[in-house]
Amino acid sequence: MDHVKAAEQLVRSRFPDARAAFLAGSVLTERRTPRSDLDIVVLLSGPPAPYRESLHYEGWPAELFVQTEADWHRFVERETAARRSPLLAMCAEGLLLFDADGIGAALRVEAGRRWAAGPSPASESELEDRRYALTDTLDDLEGCADPLERTYLVAHLLDRASELALLAGGHWLGTGKWLSRRLADADAELHHRLASSATAALSGADDDDAVGRFTDVVREILESAGGACWAGYRRG
Repeated sequence: MDHVKAAEQLVRSRFPDARAAFLAGSVLTERRTPRSDLDIVVLLSGPPAPYRESLHYEGWPAELFVQTEADWHRFVERETAARRSPLLAMCAEGLLLFDADGIGAALRVEAGRRWAAGPSPASESELEDRRYALTDTLDDLEGCADPLERTYLVAHLLDRASELALLAGGHWLGTGKWLSRRLADADAELHHRLASSATAALSGADDDDAVGRFTDVVREILESAGGACWAGYRRG
């Protein structure tokens, strides 16, 4: 069954009194795969919202994010404080499946405005904390002789360096594949160099040259965010 039709039927059958629903995620893009989820935000007037549920429907894996209008605002505030808001992205970029009373259109406008505005700027102390953690882990990697430990350190640095680049540039964060996509959207060239050098370092964990190329990109990100930070760092 077509992904949009399946999503509509799922919501209609499970939530006949829903106020609105959005279909979002990779299933709406050229990145859709046979394992892509139907990510569906459902707006109800009251209980049993809020809850989240994973299920299969007509051959599709589906994730339901069931909320009231008040829940929606509460979750958005919590997510934006962390500079990562899947909910805003789903409603700003997703497909409005139906809208019984106008709430879907209103939230879509609000989500689009807030998503386009970006997250609040990272504070100097937050950036310093992240620079310190990145510097410390870089030192661990450059002194590491165990190829298995190197694998973990490279993977950790890939995530943390990506986050620092996004925060320093005022962009939204993400996790997993969405961290990769956020950085690719923000700076495609940097994303390619960081991810490809990490891949080389991971595939040849005993290759000092490959690890060195990766650490060069991480240090470049550090410099763009204020430089390495270790000696003199202090927190109460």
